[in-house]
Order: sequence, then structure tokens, then C-alpha cells
Amino acid sequence: MEAKLKKELGTAMLKSTGHSGGGCISEGQSYDTDTGRVFVKINHKSEAKQMFDGEMASLEAILKTDTIKVPKSVKVIELDTGGCVFVMEHLDMRGLNKYSKHLGEQLADLHLHNKRLMETFEKEQQTVGKGAGQSDVAVVGKFGFSVPTCCGYLPQRNEWQDDWVTFFSQQRLQHQLNMVENSHGDREARELWAKLQLKIPQFFTDVEIVPALLHGDLWGGNVSECTDGPVIFDPASFYGHSEFELGIAGMFGGFNRSFYSAYHEKIPKAPGFAERNQLYQLYHYLNHWNHFGGGYRGSSIGIMKNLLK
Repeated sequence: MEAKLKKELGTAMLKSTGHSGGGCISEGQSYDTDTGRVFVKINHKSEAKQMFDGEMASLEAILKTDTIKVPKSVKVIELDTGGCVFVMEHLDMRGLNKYSKHLGEQLADLHLHNKRLMETFEKEQQTVGKGAGQSDVAVVGKFGFSVPTCCGYLPQRNEWQDDWVTFFSQQRLQHQLNMVENSHGDREARELWAKLQLKIPQFFTDVEIVPALLHGDLWGGNVSECTDGPVIFDPASFYGHSEFELGIAGMFGGFNRSFYSAYHEKIPKAPGFAERNQLYQLYHYLNHWNHFGGGYRGSSIGIMKNLLK
């Protein structure tokens, strides 16, 4: 692998720094090269290339908004032995501590970025003779993403949709429940979903939803800080409802009151937020059920029952 890395990166030096990291899905290692230190994620699954291509596209999309720090991507490289590596900028990170408030503010700015672009574009359209602006980020009017992205190692269906409720119901919840059905044939989940899918539009009455670029997997393990501010990584991005981001954020802890206060100062909670938050957590519990097995069944079933009350 190291010979392949040297060739692909065009570096004579490739020296392990002893810094390693990783999560449930991939392992990682930092190396010094001719042009500086890089972090290399390694995954030997057959789906690794699709997973890393989606992560690279996600990081690049977030980077272009200039709202919140993410590692800069370098290259996705297929290994001759199977699997793939993803090379990115090495960042010296530590646990989120003094920058929680900044994270809340910057995450809200990320979520508002596309809306602000739309507003600027509309103003420019009304000004005769004005150009289309200097931003290198296109205005996005639909829900989805240009490539599949993986939340964990399972690919998300990101085909573009005009309507958020349709996108979320079919390409997020239905997709996960199809996998549950194929793996577990769970009758109770099937029956609850048959009822819940009819009720979903009610949770979105009178809510204005503008496509927002999301990190997509923002749990406490995917946020950190550098000396100059917060950093987020391991994204599974798409354009969706900003509230979706706060589903998994509330499931496993790691975010304090100053984070939420700063976020909601810029994006206030809309009526019905609590029910929709459960709906968005349901997606992640189903995704965990499909990744890690029946330990997440109880939470998935419980939320569906709760939302049907």
C-alpha cells in the first residue's frame, strides 16, 4: 500500500507519524510526505470507493461554502489488493471544548448558505444588467446530492427531488425499512410503517423548507476542534431540511447548551420541531439497526409507535 501511496501522491518520503485514528467503519493513519502531513483513511470493503468518493464530494461541497472548517481532500486511491484509501489534509484535533458556541453558529451558517445564495440571486435577477455574482457555489433548488453518500458504509439514495417530504419518506425512511425487511422480515416494523408513512405530511404543515447543505452524520464523534476553531469531518452530505442535522446530534450526546443556543439564535425552532426531531432520529436508529443489528430495533419501533399516538 505504501508504494502505491508514494506513486499516487508523487512523494519520495512517506513516513508514518504514529498518529492513528478510526471509527466503526474505517481505520486511519497519518504520514509525513514531501509536501506536508496527510491523513489516510483505509477501508477494505468492496463498497469503499463509493463511500470515499461520497465523503470527498461532501467535504469539497462544505469547504466551498467557507462557513465551517473541514479537512481538505487530496485523493481517493483504489488499492491493488482490493479496497480503497482516502487521503486528506492532516489536522491536529482535540475534543470539542471551548468552541461549542462557534460550532453552533458556523453550522447554522452552513445550513443558511444556500438560502442566502438564493436571496442574493433573486435580488440580482431584479437588478437590470447585473451579473450572476462571484460565488463558485451554485444555487440548489432541490433535495438530494450529485453523488451517493454513505452514512456509515450503507449508501444513501440521493436522487434529486423537488419535495422534501417525498425525498425523506421514500429515499431515507422507506429505503432503510426495505433493508430491515430484507434482512429481518420484521412484521411489526412493516405494519407500523404502513400507518406512519400516511401521517408524515402532517408533521410538515406550514413549515417552509429551503434545501440546506447538511453534514449528514453529525454525532459527537464527527466533531472536534483545532487551535483556531471547530472542525467537522466524516460527512455524508446532501441538500435537505436543516432540522435533519439535529436528529443524530441529540442521540448520543456531545453537544452542550451553548451549541444549541447559538444555532437556534440563527435558525429558530419552527412549530412541530420536537415531533420532526423524532422522525429524523428514526432514520438514524433504522440505519444503526441495518449496520449493527437488533440492538437498535427497540428504539426504532418505539419512535414509530410514539409518532402514531
